[in-house]
Parts: sequence; C-alpha cells; structure tokens
Amino acid sequence: MSKKWSRLSKDEYYLNIAKAVCLRSPCIRRQFGAIIVKNDAVISTGYNGPARGVVNCMDVGCIKNELDLPPYTGYDYCPGVHAEENALLNAARHGSSVLDGTLYLYGQRFNGDSLTEGRPCDRCKRAIINAGIKEVVTKSVDGVIHKYKVSEWVKEDTENYLKKLEKAKEKKLKPL
Repeated sequence: MSKKWSRLSKDEYYLNIAKAVCLRSPCIRRQFGAIIVKNDAVISTGYNGPARGVVNCMDVGCIKNELDLPPYTGYDYCPGVHAEENALLNAARHGSSVLDGTLYLYGQRFNGDSLTEGRPCDRCKRAIINAGIKEVVTKSVDGVIHKYKVSEWVKEDTENYLKKLEKAKEKKLKPL
C-alpha cells in the first residue's frame, strides 16, 4: 500500500516563513513577522521592533506592560516599527517593488507560547494601501487562514473617517 503525501499549501508555506521572521522580534509582548511575496518569490521581510539602533524592550522593559495597556493600543508609548512597515521599508531600502504583491503576517505571544491574530492596525493598513500591496494573508488564533483584499480597506477607511467626522461635527454643535 502506498502512502499518500501532502504538501503545505502556499499560504501555509509563506505563513511559516513569516513565523520564522517573527522570532527575530525583540518585543516582549507580541512578536510579528511579515513577508512580501511577488511572483511566488519572497522579496522582503520585516518584524516588529524599534528603529535601527534604538533601545528595545527586550533589553530594558516595556512601557506598555508597565502601564498594563491592552493589545493594539498605546502606540505613542512604544518605539516599535510594525512588521508590515518594516517589510515595506526593507523592500524600499533595497529597491524592490512591492506593487501587486501579497503580504503574509504572522503573530505570536512572546516566546511562542500562543498564536495571536496578525491583523494590521489602521496605520499599517494605510501604508499597505499606499505601497500597492493587493492582498494580506494572516492566520487567526484558531488556525484559520484569512485573506484580505487591500482594495476593500480603502472603502472601510473612507467610511470610518466620515463617521468620525460626523461625530465630531455633532459634538461641536451640541449646546453646553
């Protein structure tokens, strides 16, 4: 009887590479790794961490931990550059076009004790839109692969901004 072999899907393959990249992150809360793939080739990688040469929390501690801030908040306190941003910046440093590429994002808690959803924040979404990435692929905590069409984020960001603008106008018009 012959044994049936199976291969990883391309998405699993690239997410595993992004997982390896995240292990370089010096963040003691969550480690993220991003890779950009174009024409079935990895053209750039990035992980979350401070700007080149800036102190990192692995060496001195984390302000966000000290303040007990929840995930996806407190960006003003953190010197970190996000994995997605670093992947885009590293491509630019080396003259690689990311236009029409796919960004794979993997996240885990520090020391790999559990998967965390790798979802881009609003700032990263805007950078991804402007860079011309066409799709973002992540894995949720339950192991399900999610694919996001970046073109849909343009509409979402516009709608969110208009809602916030309307609320600001209403607030301004309310009598004291």
